[in-house]
Amino acid sequence: MECVVLYSMRQGAERAQVLEVYPRHKAYYEAFKADGGGLVALGPFPPNPVAGSMGLFTNREDAERFVASDPFVTEGLAEAHVLDWDPVRFPEA
Repeated sequence: MECVVLYSMRQGAERAQVLEVYPRHKAYYEAFKADGGGLVALGPFPPNPVAGSMGLFTNREDAERFVASDPFVTEGLAEAHVLDWDPVRFPEA
């Protein structure tokens, strides 16, 4: 079953802190995907990165593995919640 990871920034997290950690987060997700991790999509809720973000994963195991080492989580900027997701797929137009 697919999973969604919802990130919420911890109270007091500032934009400058998020931007400082982002390069490590980016390097991490690129390596995770390159190593075959089931990451489908990942991104923030605009316009402010402190608003949080979400990720879509092909399975819970990969979602939990990703969160466990994500710099945003390990460096204390964000909390992550892994949720099972059972989407209805529509044909592309």
